[in-house]
This record gives sequence, structure tokens and C-alpha cells, in this order.
Amino acid sequence: MKNWGDRLKKVEQLAQSFQLHPLATHYKPRLRQPSSVWKLFPRQSMAISCAQSSKEAVHVFALEKEKTPMGQRIYLVTSYSELWHYYRTYPQSLMHCYEVIPEGAVCKLYFDLEFHKPSNKGADGKAMVASLIEYVCYKLMAVYGIESSAKNVLNLDSSTEEKFSRHLIFNLQNAAFKDNIHVGWFIHGILQPVLNTPKSGCSSDTGTNSFAKNSETCRECASPKEEASSGDLAKSPQTKRRKQEEKDLSFLQVKNKDGQDCLFADLGVYTKNRNFRLYKSSKAGKKAVFTVADDNKFSAKAEKGISVEESTFLASLVCNVSFTGQRILTWDIPETKESKTSKPYCQEGSAPNSASLSGGLSSPHQEVDAFVLTVVKKDGIQGSIRRWNYFAAEQLLIYDIAKYRWCENVKRFHKSNNIMIVVDLKDEMWYQKCHDPDCKNFRSSSYPLPQEICVSYILTLDEEDQAYLMDDAGNIEPSQAPQSTQEESADIWGDAQEDQDFLKSLDEFEQNSGELSDQLLLNCMAEFDSQ
Repeated sequence: MKNWGDRLKKVEQLAQSFQLHPLATHYKPRLRQPSSVWKLFPRQSMAISCAQSSKEAVHVFALEKEKTPMGQRIYLVTSYSELWHYYRTYPQSLMHCYEVIPEGAVCKLYFDLEFHKPSNKGADGKAMVASLIEYVCYKLMAVYGIESSAKNVLNLDSSTEEKFSRHLIFNLQNAAFKDNIHVGWFIHGILQPVLNTPKSGCSSDTGTNSFAKNSETCRECASPKEEASSGDLAKSPQTKRRKQEEKDLSFLQVKNKDGQDCLFADLGVYTKNRNFRLYKSSKAGKKAVFTVADDNKFSAKAEKGISVEESTFLASLVCNVSFTGQRILTWDIPETKESKTSKPYCQEGSAPNSASLSGGLSSPHQEVDAFVLTVVKKDGIQGSIRRWNYFAAEQLLIYDIAKYRWCENVKRFHKSNNIMIVVDLKDEMWYQKCHDPDCKNFRSSSYPLPQEICVSYILTLDEEDQAYLMDDAGNIEPSQAPQSTQEESADIWGDAQEDQDFLKSLDEFEQNSGELSDQLLLNCMAEFDSQ
């Protein structure tokens, strides 16, 4: 017994030693599995509401189906990783897929380029693309001080024998635009020289672009007297540079299939909730898909566990922009007709003085705006929202705050540097960050958003809201929700007639039989137990 006790004690000591000093670290699975969200909706608004209410990082995509009315689309809500997983598994059912660029979302600079080949014989599409990239990179440096080249531009090709078609997605280093409306204003601003030439004017029959017709900066709409008010203006360096740019950008003027003047760059793709065709997708009824162009100079950064092809897919997504370390680029059009030039500015750290919120008087989440104002308006201090930025990839709303500098890190008001309020729409939490260099890496405690402004509280979705479902074979078909009628419910459990007969017999027994004695019930139980 003594030896047994010693052995037991030794085993216990070893067990305790192994607990304190394990032989190996705990196993952590490294398989990248997609999320479980995969919902299909008949309307874009329903899909956007679902994505906003999801606790996971999901996004909205549009799908076109073959043999359906022209323009009819189904809207898919899922994550980037899950879409890629099924995108390569079911290329037939997902081959007509578009990224929905959400309203107000921070995004990359992008172009949709095309021209009709038979109407533009002799046009060198590749040379035109290279010239445009060179010019845009020059303007990014001149306006924002951002260095870029063709190596930062993913060049996708979907050309056919009849049409030259390209998508350009600029993957700038730690910089992105406030939203695609600002992208459109920037592109329209830098292309003013070619828009101002008589060939592409702003008459409604040119079909060039809505920006040239609607912007107050379109100089064709000015009278000749305003255009040449003095001889000095014609000799100014700015005028000479503009004339040179007009000459350099003449390649952007092309003919459509009807022989009318138009632009190589489509300026109509910068609207809210825009559908932008994905890498490896084609239009319904067409076979030409977007592939990496043979003159592409961009190479996606390889990440651990992600293939080169998936990295290219992620780089092609216009709204796949992380909040961390981004400079937010904007281009504001003038508010008065007296202003004849667009005024760009770059937001980095703190924003320029402005009484209103950028991109409009409110963000896409007005109820969140109102809550943030209650956070910064207290104790007699009237803080305000200087501007907001929305990162769709992470479902974050970033508010730059003015006139309220309380910092949780230093437990006091900063003297000059402002703070940020970060609202995590996915986790329904908010926290504070700082523009002060000493608090650069600080993040305050997280606090829950009021329940009444949370999308999950406002909106309740279930599987019955889906008008379409995708089966295991990748087929997308209308969902057949069972009707909750009494007859169908009965058929699920058995013959409805048998149930009615049973209830009738039970009712007759209870009415015709006398009261059962306790002894009779005990005898029945004993007989049942003996069997």
C-alpha cells in the first residue's frame, strides 16, 4: 500500500507539472472557413437592410440570371470569402455578378472604359489605357501628393471583336476616396480640358456624361464673353497648361456605334449603390468575362492562406478598403456659379473647417448621427460632427468631431487636437480615438449603442423573406415557402380524417362513461407494469 501511495503522489506531481509547463501550445485551427451568411433577395433595398443588420462582415452583390427579363437582378448578401468560395465552385450560376457600391462608402478610384471598335478604326486601346493611367497618376500627385504608377492599377479586360472594354481599379497605398460620388467629381475635374473642347461639349445629344451637363464647373455653359475677358488670361500659365492638357487628352474622344462623339471613360458609373461588374464575370447573354489584361502591371499582394487568384479578386473589389491608416480623399465642387474651378482637398488626420457633414447633411445612418451628437453635446459644450466616413468593408462609421476634445486616455480635453467617434455597426458598439500624436494608438473602452438605433432591433429578418434559394448544386430558384393552412399542418403529422375520428370517439367516451375509481386506475397500472 505504501508503494501504491507513493506512485499515486508521483503521478499527481507529474500531472501538475504538465499543466504548468505543457509540452506544446494549444492547437489553433488555421483553416479559413467562410461565414454562414448567404441570403438572396428580389430587391436591393432588402439586401442592403439585411447586410446592415448582420453581425458578420457581409456585403451586397447583384446577380443576373439567364433567360430573365433584361435588367432583372437578384441581390446576394454574403462575405467576400464565402462569395469567392462559391464563385469558383459554381461559375455557371454566379457568372453574372456585380459588386454593389454602397451609398457613402469609402472606395477606391475606378474607371469603366470602352469604345466601339468599328467606329474607331486605328484606335490603339492599350496605348489609350496607358496614357490615361499616366495622366491620372500625375494628377494624384499634383492634387493630393500621392505617388502612384501603373503598378498600383489593376487592369481588367473584357474586350470582344466589336468592343474594347476595360475596368481600372486603383489600389493606392493607404489612400482612398470618401465615396464614389467624390471619385466622379475628381475624374470630372481632371478631365475638364477634354470636356471643355467643342467636340465633346455639354449638349444633350452627345451622350458623353451627366457630370458635364449638370456641374456648375462646365465652362461650355459660360458665355464667350466670360471665356475671353482679357488678353492676359489667354497668355496665363494656367491657360497654356489647360490647352496642353486638351491636346494630351484628345485620345479620350471617341465615337459610339452611331457615330456620335463620346468619351472613352464612362462618367455615368459614379452613382449611389452602383452595380460594378466583378472580375471573372460577364453580362447576362454575353460570354466576355473580365480577366487580367495582358498589359496589366499590377500584382496583388500575396497573403498567407490566400491564393494569387483570390488576392486579385479582393483587389478588384472597389469597396474593399480597411479603416486602418487611410487618407480620405475628397473633391468638392464649388457652391456658387462665380467659382469656375473645382476645389480639391485631402483629409488626413484632421479635416478642414466645415460646418456641415461631408457628403451631405447626414450619413446613411441618420439615427446614429443623432446619437453621436448627444455624446459630444453635454456639460455645456456644443460639440459637432465635422465630417463622417463610412467603411463598408468593416461596417464602421468614423466621425471627426469639432469643438469637443475630451479624451479618455488623458482624462481631460486636448488643447488643440480633435477626437474621433468610431461606430461599429456590426457589433453595435462605439468608442473614441484621437488625432493627437501622443494618443495615436489609443482606443477607448467600447460602449453599446442604444438599442432603439440598432439595425438588428429595428429590422428582423428570417428565412421566409428570401424569394430565392441556392441548392447544393449551385442552382438559384424561387423559394417555395409552405402555406400555413390547417389542412397542410395536419397532413404533416398524418391522416387528418383519423385525427377527427379519434377526437370524436374520445368525446363520446367522456360523455357516456361514469367516473373511474382510483382502485380501477391502480389495477390498470399494476397490470401494465407486470407486462
